Formats: sequence, C-alpha cells, structure tokens
Amino acid sequence: MTNTEERNPLDPRQMMSLRHWEDPAGHPDLLAMDNEAIVDCGWGRLIFGQTFADPRALASVVRNERPNKRDIALYLRDPHVVVALAPQDLFIDPSHTYRLALSGAEAADAPVPEGWTIRPAGPRDAEAVRRIYQTRRMVPPAKSFFATLAQRDEIDVLVAQDAGSDAILGVVTGVDHVRAFNDPDGGSSLWALAVDPQGSHPGIGEGLTRALTALFRERGRAFLDLSVLHDNTQAIALYEKLGFVRVPVYCVKNKNPINEPLFLGPDPAADLNIYAGIIVREARRRGISIEVLDAEHGYFRLSLGGRTITCRESLSEMTSAIAMSRCDDKRLTLRVLAHAGIRVPAQIDADDTDAVAAFLERYRRVVVKPARGEQGHGVRVDLSQIGEVTAAIEAARQHCDQVIVEQMVAGNDLRIVVIDHKVVAAASRRPATVTGDGQADLRTLIDKQSRRRQLATAGESRIPVDDETLRCLAAQGYSLDTVLAAGTQVEVRKTANLHTGGTIHDMTDALHPRLREAAERASVALEIPLVGFDFMVTGPDQPDYVVIEANERPGLANHEPQPTAERFIDMLFPQTRNTGRELAERPLP
Repeated sequence: MTNTEERNPLDPRQMMSLRHWEDPAGHPDLLAMDNEAIVDCGWGRLIFGQTFADPRALASVVRNERPNKRDIALYLRDPHVVVALAPQDLFIDPSHTYRLALSGAEAADAPVPEGWTIRPAGPRDAEAVRRIYQTRRMVPPAKSFFATLAQRDEIDVLVAQDAGSDAILGVVTGVDHVRAFNDPDGGSSLWALAVDPQGSHPGIGEGLTRALTALFRERGRAFLDLSVLHDNTQAIALYEKLGFVRVPVYCVKNKNPINEPLFLGPDPAADLNIYAGIIVREARRRGISIEVLDAEHGYFRLSLGGRTITCRESLSEMTSAIAMSRCDDKRLTLRVLAHAGIRVPAQIDADDTDAVAAFLERYRRVVVKPARGEQGHGVRVDLSQIGEVTAAIEAARQHCDQVIVEQMVAGNDLRIVVIDHKVVAAASRRPATVTGDGQADLRTLIDKQSRRRQLATAGESRIPVDDETLRCLAAQGYSLDTVLAAGTQVEVRKTANLHTGGTIHDMTDALHPRLREAAERASVALEIPLVGFDFMVTGPDQPDYVVIEANERPGLANHEPQPTAERFIDMLFPQTRNTGRELAERPLP
C-alpha cells in the first residue's frame, strides 16, 4: 500500500468496482456484465478490463489500436500480466485513479457560473472542441464523432460556452458504465477534461467536473472515477478539493508515438522552456540525437547522419548573421520590406524633438518602441499627446539607446510564421483582457488572470502591473480599485504580446491569399529561413495589411496545433520528413 493510500483509507463505497481482482464466479452479479466491453470515446477506446476473462484477449485488443488514437484499458485484474504478454507494445500508464462516491453523499452547492454556461456538445461544436484538445496536446475526436452523440446513451460530452461570444471554453467526456456494459457496481467515469488556455473566465474545469458529477448523481450512479497523470499537481489539487480520493486502479496503454513521453523515460527537454522543448521533442520522435547545451537560454544541438545543427529555440545556424541583423534592427527591417514592395508604416528616429512633434501632428496616433528588442519590452502603443510620447521615448531608452516613433496602424494584430519561405501558421493576437464578476477589483482580476496565463504557458506569459497597465486602465476610466460588473471585459494592455499576458488564436485556415503571399515574399526579401511577421490587418480573411515587425526567433509552441515544430525539423533534416506523424487527426504529445 502506498503512503497516499495509507493517508486515504478506502471506505466501503470506495471499494465498489475493485472486486474485479477477485474471481467473478464468486460474485453472481458480476456475471451479468457484458463481456469484453469497449466504448469509443472519439479520442480512442475505453476498454473495461474487468469484462475480459482472458488476459491474452485483453492484450490483443489493446494492441489493436487504430492509428492516431489513444486507447485506455482500465480496471484490469492483473495489469502486470497483460503487459508481460506484450512487453514491446504495452506499458502501465503512470497515472493515478481517483474516485468520488456519489451514492449516500450529499452534493455540495456549486458556484453559479458568471458569464458562461454548460450544455451537452453537438455537431456544431466539433471544430472548437478539436482546437482545444489539440492546443492542450490531446487527441481530438474526428468531426464525425460529434454527429453520433445524440444516438449514444453511454457517453456524455459537455462543453462550457461563453454567454457573450458563444466561444467554447472547455470540454469534458463522461462514460456511464451501467449503460455501457451493465456494470453491477453502478459506476461512471470522467475523461478528457480540457480548458481553453486562452480563456479569461475562472473555474471552467471545476464547473465541468461538477456538472458531470451532478449528471451521474441524478442517474443514481454510485461513483465517478477519473485517471490523472501522477505529476499533474494542479489537476490533482482540484480533484481532491472536490472530494475525490485515490484508489488502486491502473491503466494499460499502447506504446505509440502519442504516448512516447510516458514510457521513454527522462525527457531531455525537461529543463528547456516550451519554445525549445517543442522542437527537441519533435526531433526525438524522429530519432535525431539531442544535446542540451544551455537549458536556461534554450540552446541545444541536433545531430543525425553526420549533420549537426545548433539552435537557440527556433533560431538555427541556417539563419545567417545578415538575416538576423535585418530583423534585429526594426528600422532596417521596414526599409528592406518597403524596398521589396511590402506595405509598412511610416517611421522616424526619436532623436529630433521637432521632427517627432511634426510626425505626431501628421499621424495623430503613434507607437514608440526601442529600435532593438523583443517580447514587447519598452513598447508603448496608441499615443496621441506629445507629453506621453516624450515620456514613452525616455522609457524606451531604458531598453535601447535608439528609439523609433512609428505611425499607429489600427486593426487586428496577426502573427504569421513562415518556414522555408512557406506560411505554416497564422494567429490573431489579442491584448490581455479580464472579465468582471461584480465582486473582485481590477487588481485581483489581473492577478488571477496573470496566474492563469502563467500556468497555461509554462511561465512565459504574465500581465505586468506597471505604468503602461495603469495608463491603459486610466484611458478607459478605471483604476486598480475598480470593481467591474459581472461579464464586463476590459483590455488591460494595448499591446497583444504574449509575454505581457496577451492571448493567441489560430487563424491559419482563414488566412487571405494576399496575406500569405506578402508573408512569403517578405521572408525572401529578408533572406531568412524561419521568421514570424507581425501584421496589422482589418481581418485575417481580408487582403488589407501592414507589416510592422519581423521576429527571427518566433515561439513555435504558441501556434499549436499547426505543425510549426514539424516543418522546422523538416527544414533542418529533410531526410526525416516521412518519419514524423501525419497532421490530420493527429494530436501533439
């Protein structure tokens, strides 16, 4: 017995469904179960091990997994025996099983959601749910799966939906064991809980879990089980808060590319940030040798067949010093692009006070930024008064001696990633936004949203409470002490940079051909093999644009589920193109 189990001894209700370790013949009610029960959950099959009499048959079923799916065998009487029958193909999943007793337990009052609702999923939710799963590196069900939900009573898929925008914020799957295989123990289980990392509403995961719990309690089910990875401390804390306790039930899975991080052992990318890690993991899948040179700064070396390339995140030796210098200096970037016929904003150096004043009078609204720099440091947007422009210039000089004043271009912020002179991903970037609940002040809302962004981006995104945040709030008539009405949304920054709390939303499929052509032509002009362009557009599906910056080291992890890391490795090691997994219906690990 583990220490966790000693701390949480099982009460009789928690022991239900653990009888599958015993002889079914000794329990007549177990004989009423359907034999070899399997439920298709879209992302893979849920295989109920207690309904299999022969471990060889169970091992065979788990091995017969469809491509690009993740099957799970649970409630096995002898998981070690099943794995021993196919040790090259199967493994015991390093997840814990948690259980919530539903029968004989009173339901706790759930908080009423503010600004969002929960409802059953339907066909119209397919794209949004698939996007959330792919962003969370989970297996997305096929679109056709959602059309079958109305005819299936053994499976329930719930979604959380924003009351204002109708955007899907999260999803969870529930399986009714009684309806699936006449479970004599009256069980149910929760699977594939996922929340949109870009969402600004708190408590989505908890709300979906409570909703599924209430559904199965109303049906008279005895318990709700779930499986959670052993080191997912955030999820475990939520489940224990809701009353779930750990039970000795184990999963067996197939050794497929999706599950590689679970059975390959220590990850060489474990100490790298998410931008370097996504590349290293893709290289590892293809058998490319990896040497981490400086984890703190994202340096690593990739080697295969006598070819060795050193990278810093998405910046590789294939980017020349000339190309890098063109992107590093924002003045030179626009000069090169303008010469190539790419639309760019007007811009002047900030050294001449009279010239700056005349520039402001001409364009009315301007942007002040360091000539060199990244991650939005020192950038001030939408300035219309000479006093604030002067103050912004002085602030920008703290980051770079040379400062630019640039024409403010209204529109939507769009990042387009080009690899090997082909567009791979496009995403709309939106400034950090908080949603009021009628109780918390803006200081509290910003702090909570900042912590959510940090968790969703492995610490890469947070909302700084600085002079720029205070200026943006003041321009809208707010202060940090303001209590927003429930459902009211406020942008707390002007820039949409991810590192200052901004969110990013995939728009690749909607990209207008003219924007695609401009990005690819711009990459050729800069002679750079991988680049992220910042466009200002009227809409991603509209032809009008202005290019405001080029980033020689864009964060590829920000554009999942688009295959940015795959195309990067294709470019570095073209002989491995066919060894990566296909994108269609494929999740990220």
